[in-house]
Amino acid sequence: MMPPVDMEVQIGKLTLKNPVMTASGTFGYAVEFAELMDVNRLGAVVLKGMSLTASRGNPPPRIVETACGMLNAIGLENVGLDDFIRNKLPFVKTLSTAVIINIYGRQVSDYSELASRLNDIEGIAGIEVNISCPNVKTGGIAFGVDPAAAYEVIHAVRNKTSLPVIAKLSPNVTDITVIARSVVDGGADAVSLINTLTGMAIDIETRRPKLANITGGLSGPAIKPVALRMVWQTAQAVQVPVIGIGGITSASDALEFIIAGASAIQVGTASFVNPRAAIDILDGIASYFNRKQITRLADLRGTLNTGH
Repeated sequence: MMPPVDMEVQIGKLTLKNPVMTASGTFGYAVEFAELMDVNRLGAVVLKGMSLTASRGNPPPRIVETACGMLNAIGLENVGLDDFIRNKLPFVKTLSTAVIINIYGRQVSDYSELASRLNDIEGIAGIEVNISCPNVKTGGIAFGVDPAAAYEVIHAVRNKTSLPVIAKLSPNVTDITVIARSVVDGGADAVSLINTLTGMAIDIETRRPKLANITGGLSGPAIKPVALRMVWQTAQAVQVPVIGIGGITSASDALEFIIAGASAIQVGTASFVNPRAAIDILDGIASYFNRKQITRLADLRGTLNTGH
């Protein structure tokens, strides 16, 4: 009989029981999925991106289906920190799995204050920092495309919290490894990538954009090859855990990311198609490990044979 598989993943001082996480913005505040699946089986849940004050997001239409994926321009709609603590946190605290909060801001001080206030809240296991947001102090250039700005945000968060810090990277850059190194230098315990690619869709009858915001974030299977390449590059460039995101809809997809060097993965758009996608992927990974007689996740991670 084969011994049990060790699927544990270490992110800073946080130990995940397995590598399957949910992606921010696709899993709500976890309570929305609680009746559809056993959320506690997952390695971690990453909650909807949160700002200091409530945000209504962008006007509709905000989602457009595309070939092999979707475009979204939700605009990071969320209830804000105070409402989260009052109305969402009570359920979050009932979960036995790790709960990670995704945060965003328009200036460095927003991130700093969020990190400070979240640091002492029971039930929060880590912070994922969305740096794909416009920095109002620099005319709207996203923090995540400028190495110095990315460093500044992560450094500010690191100085305000003892929780594990995950930097979520934007793919809309020339060289993602430059940004990855900057956030690690700033104190990130891990990096997660990729966030959505910027895209758009046009209605040819009206000749108007299909999204009210004109552009949106492309996610789903269409972006998987790009995400996989960037994860592979980043895993070779930094010494912290890399969390793979982008078009993961099956256990095979997840395993590709792990072989490329990812320590964990996040399931996003797939949850809209199949609410149990993350659980199905976890079961599929376990089945693969048994079939291949692999007993430790670490024995598979980064084993890509490029022939060199």
